[in-house]
Order: sequence, then C-alpha cells, then structure tokens
Amino acid sequence: MAEAKTTTNHDEIRTWVEARGGRPTVVKGTEGKDGEGLLRIDFAEPDDKLQPIDWDTFFQTFEDRQLAFLHQDRTAEGKESRFFKFVRRDAERSRG
Repeated sequence: MAEAKTTTNHDEIRTWVEARGGRPTVVKGTEGKDGEGLLRIDFAEPDDKLQPIDWDTFFQTFEDRQLAFLHQDRTAEGKESRFFKFVRRDAERSRG
C-alpha cells in the first residue's frame, strides 16, 4: 500500500505540483465573500471550468482556509502519483 503524507510547507507543495506538470487554479464561479473559490490543481490541458491563479494567491487562500496538502509520492506499483487532496488542518490533527 502506498503511503500518503501531509504538509503545509509551501515550497514542498509547489515542488510536488510542478514536478507533475500541475498548476494552481480555482473553480470558476465559486468565489465567496472570503475571496478566491475552490482550490484545484490542474494537471491536464486547460479546462474551461478552472481559472489559473498565481502561487501567491493560491497560498494566501490555502492559509486563510487553514488547509493542509495530503499527497502521495508513488503509487503502490512504484509509479509517480498525482494523488492529492486538500484537508482541513483541524481534521488532520484529529486523525493524527
């Protein structure tokens, strides 16, 4: 079984995403009173539903929402993995 790790380190997150050809985005139309919309990482061709954002905006929203980045480096077969999800920091502590 492949192991997943959790981090809040911006450099580690950015390195992981960019090494897999990803870029930070938000889902269009999900902006709220607290600013940016739902955070996503886009690994594919540009998607009309996703709006690219810069890393500063991404991490500002990431911090404002007290998120952590749960990710897997390798699949169980040893291949590079793109598995990730955003989790709340308080939820991560309760699992911990």
